[in-house]
Amino acid sequence: MTDTSIIHTALRTIQLEADAISRLKDFIDADFEKALDTIAASEGRLIVSGIGKSALIAKKIVATFNSTGTPAVFMHAADAIHGDLGMVQAGDVIILISKSGDSPEIKVLVPLIKRLGNVLIGMVGNTDSFLAKQSEIILNTTVDQEACPNNLAPTSSTTAQMVMGDALAVCLMEMNEFGSADFAKFHPGGALGKRLFLRVAEIAAQNERPSVAETSTIREVIVEMTNKRLGVTAVVNAENKVEGIITDGDLRRMLEKEHGFDSLRAADIMSANPVTISPALLATEALEIMKARNISQLIVTDNSFYEGIVHIHDIIKEGII
Repeated sequence: MTDTSIIHTALRTIQLEADAISRLKDFIDADFEKALDTIAASEGRLIVSGIGKSALIAKKIVATFNSTGTPAVFMHAADAIHGDLGMVQAGDVIILISKSGDSPEIKVLVPLIKRLGNVLIGMVGNTDSFLAKQSEIILNTTVDQEACPNNLAPTSSTTAQMVMGDALAVCLMEMNEFGSADFAKFHPGGALGKRLFLRVAEIAAQNERPSVAETSTIREVIVEMTNKRLGVTAVVNAENKVEGIITDGDLRRMLEKEHGFDSLRAADIMSANPVTISPALLATEALEIMKARNISQLIVTDNSFYEGIVHIHDIIKEGII
């Protein structure tokens, strides 16, 4: 292949799959609404099944449903007719995905599902197929052409199936008023979960808590900052309430201005009334404050009592940025 033909093939593939997605707009109909109402009203789970490439799409759709508040289970269509059908319980709603709707496994499985009495939703690319005729609800994912040059390998069709599944999941999110707080419960790990879940208190607890008194000498300030290795120290009073902050920058500015600093104390070089943050706030909120104030650390306080330090490097380390 020449460079030109490679680019042409890639663009053709993208266009065909984009056309398949665009056509789905014509299939968002009364059956789509009925499918949503049925799933939302079910007291059981949503079971999504398929075979071949459609089974892989079913797994992805299940993952999306579970992460957005709709309990779902994957069931491979071939395994279902060899024992896995036992996972189906009363009240479960079943989505069976198939492009042709006429594969041998589908023809065996569908009567078994109907015998159990569960609602069957067919996500199918052929509305004249066995699956379409046997389903109570049809989600039409018909495509004009696969992106495969031989019009054989599932490409446009599997893309259409995935997008239809996403449309269901997002609609159910809105119906269930599934918000960011709910999302955080299901995504506590990783950068995404941390942005929604990680709090300042959890970060500050991992750090040292450098502090000096207002009367501390400059030597004591430098030793404290060096030992605690955060490039900053809080200045606190006898009640452990924050009076100020001293940063590396404050020390550098002092050295530029003062020729002798043996008589200086922490109170002489500290920045009074420093920016503070509650330990209950999210780490993302700490980041926004740092960006707005053009600073790299915040003192964590609870009712003015010193709780620790949160540094922008901590937030970077957590993968939030």
